[in-house]
Amino acid sequence: MENRNITTKIIVCSYDELNEKEKKLMKCLILAAGYATRLYPLTANFPKPLLPIKQDATILDRLMEDLKRNVGIEEFIVVTNHKFVIFFEAWKKEREKEGYRITILDDGTKTNETRMGAVKDMELAVKSLNLTGDVLVMAGDNVLDFSLADFCAFAREKKTSCVMCHKEEQLEKQQKTAIITVDEVNRITSYEEKPQSPKGNLAVPPFYYYRETDIRRVSEALGEGCGYDAPGSFAAWLSRKTTMHAYAMPGNRYDIGDLKSYQKIQALLDGKDF
Repeated sequence: MENRNITTKIIVCSYDELNEKEKKLMKCLILAAGYATRLYPLTANFPKPLLPIKQDATILDRLMEDLKRNVGIEEFIVVTNHKFVIFFEAWKKEREKEGYRITILDDGTKTNETRMGAVKDMELAVKSLNLTGDVLVMAGDNVLDFSLADFCAFAREKKTSCVMCHKEEQLEKQQKTAIITVDEVNRITSYEEKPQSPKGNLAVPPFYYYRETDIRRVSEALGEGCGYDAPGSFAAWLSRKTTMHAYAMPGNRYDIGDLKSYQKIQALLDGKDF
C-alpha cells in the first residue's frame, strides 16, 4: 500500500494577497440536489442544507459565511431539485439582503430514484451559466470547524485543481469514500472512488477547487463514461488527465448523514463559537 505522509500545514499565501479581479472571478458551486433519505422524516419535505444547526443559522449559511468573509467569494450557485427549489428560492431572498449574490438552478428531478447525480448537476451549472473563472465545488451538507481560505490559497499557489484530504485508517470507511495517494509534493498519484482494496489511506471529502479550464471539461468526462452520482467521480477522472494536488484538511468535518449525526452537531455547537 502506498502511504505517504501529506503535509499537515501548508499556508503559502493569504487570500488577501489576491487581486480583486481574481476574487470576483471565483465562484462557489454548491451541490444540493440530493433527497437525504437517511434523515427522514426531517428531510421528507425539506432540504438538508437548510436545516438549522445553531440559532437561525443553517448548515449552508455557515459554509457561505466563511467563504464570503474569509475567501472573498461573492457569487454562489446552488443546484437543487424541483421538489426543494421553492425552499432555496425563499432562502435566497433572505441571504441577498445580506449582500450575497446567489443563483438557484433546478435540475428538474422530483424523486431520489430519478436524481441526476452530482457530476451531471455540475455539468448543468457549467453549461447553463457558461461558468468562467475558478470554481470551488462543494456539498452543502457538511459542517467544518476551520476556514476554507487556506485551501483556496493552496490551490492558487499550486495553479492546479485541488482536493482536500484526511487520513482514514478504517477499511470499511475507506471503501465508502474516495481514496487518493500523493507524492512528496502532494501531487495526486492515484484516485479511486469507493475502492475495495485501497492503495492508500487519504480520504477525500466533498470539497474541490477547479481551475476554469478543468471545470469546463465535465461534459468530456461524462462522454468518456465518468461516474456521475458521487461528486468525486469527476475529480478522479480529471486526476488521470492533468496534474492535481491535495491539501491536508486542517480541522474537523462533520458529515450530517443521518438523524444521529445531525443531533450530534447540534449538541456540539451548543454554547460553542466555531
